[in-house]
Amino acid sequence: MLGAGFWHPRMWHNRQYSRHKMDSEQDGIPLQSLYALVMYLPDPLGAFLDDLRREMVPGCNPHAHISVLPPRPLPVAPEAAIEVARGIVSGFEPFDIELGRIEKFDFTDVVYISVEGGAGQLRQMHQSLNRGALAHEESFAYHPHVTLAQEIEAGEVERLVELAARRWREFQGPRRFHAEGTVFVRNTTGNRWIDLAHEPLGAAPVDPPG
Repeated sequence: MLGAGFWHPRMWHNRQYSRHKMDSEQDGIPLQSLYALVMYLPDPLGAFLDDLRREMVPGCNPHAHISVLPPRPLPVAPEAAIEVARGIVSGFEPFDIELGRIEKFDFTDVVYISVEGGAGQLRQMHQSLNRGALAHEESFAYHPHVTLAQEIEAGEVERLVELAARRWREFQGPRRFHAEGTVFVRNTTGNRWIDLAHEPLGAAPVDPPG
């Protein structure tokens, strides 16, 4: 039975880290589970970005998010890692995040939306979390963003960047949201991800007045 703070699993598909699938699955069974800590984007912003990603990458089942800790194996039981993450995340107060421009990473051709407001707080959270039981040597420097498309054919990259930029200009909803918590997730077969636990921001206990 899962302890307090665990969510009913919600499954979604993330192609951002599907390079791990070749190493971690055999006959559809993960040989090594990967875990991540993410912030989901609320609607209507999240719904818009999910629709945009499905338009850019037909067949995917996205859940718009910002990774605070990108996927990694754990040297401890997930329950222990979740408790560590909860203790650290609870020390950060809720804050606003504002999305910026459509960009792409030159090395990987990943198309994404940059984070303008709140990027500093996200980097502080990542630095505080990426140590001890949660530490992992990451392939790239941490760069908060929302992925829209990846593993794209070379001839499609510019078209998709232009499509994303056009749709983003057309979007009339809010580009800012209030971040109040993170979600600890685990990959499963088919490179899908399920929610394990919600980690609220600003939940650290306050000592009573003396």
